Amino acid sequence: MNPVGLISMQYARPFTAEHFSLFLRMRELGYDFVELLVPEPGELDLEQTRRALEDAGLGVVLAARVNLQRNLSSEDQQAHRAGIDYLKYSADCAAALGAAIVGGPLTGNPLVFAGRPPQPVTEQERHARKARCVAGLKEAGEHAAKVGVTLAVEPLNRFESDVLCTTQQAIELLDAVAHPAVQLMLDTFHMHMEEASIAEAIRLGGTRVVHFQANENHRGFPGTGSTDWVDVFRALHEIGYRGPISLEPFRRNDDRFGVPFAQWRPPHEDESERLSASSAFIKSHILLAEHRR
Repeated sequence: MNPVGLISMQYARPFTAEHFSLFLRMRELGYDFVELLVPEPGELDLEQTRRALEDAGLGVVLAARVNLQRNLSSEDQQAHRAGIDYLKYSADCAAALGAAIVGGPLTGNPLVFAGRPPQPVTEQERHARKARCVAGLKEAGEHAAKVGVTLAVEPLNRFESDVLCTTQQAIELLDAVAHPAVQLMLDTFHMHMEEASIAEAIRLGGTRVVHFQANENHRGFPGTGSTDWVDVFRALHEIGYRGPISLEPFRRNDDRFGVPFAQWRPPHEDESERLSASSAFIKSHILLAEHRR
């Protein structure tokens, strides 16, 4: 069965050594791995973190954090170079922690979280962006392969990226990169906005999919939204996906007018029961998809 994991932001951001006791808690709630944000330099002692993960019997996948200063798509040479170096650093962190995958919007060019609006670009600049992403992913992929790590490129919705939003666009990019250490990550939250059919997009990704995030359309706990999880897991089963599946059930505890849903908020109550149910919900769909007649 696919390993099922939980994003560390469910509990804390930044996630530091004081939170290591939560690793065992995640394991007790039915999770097989934690999806940690790539630690900024000095944020975590990697050797100590790896020991804590092993002691809890918990695996790990890393999620990259890009910004405009480390931006693979950027025409600014310094920002572009920093984007490549960051992906190499992320791969090194993964190797040190025992993780095999670094996923995320590796192409850069963040929108809402970078505080910038999308701008139309010329056809020349569109091609230039693609060329910069391809060159950067090839170089970073070569480094990642040497340390035994795979980079998983994630399409985001139109409000969070203006370079990579759909599975089809990702396939075009990966075809150009053509490196075995650079593959695909899909997230159902973004797919709800940009794909005509989540299941068909999964089938399109096929064997390139190496990491999957199972998130509701409203980012709540799985099963509380409108996602057709039977359809999703049948498609994953059809492509033979056996990789990690992580959950990012960001809380929706405040529906007052004007409260920004995009803003991360720390937990204000014990969510253990819902987190345990979420893990069981996803695992039951994996199992039943495998035994469908």
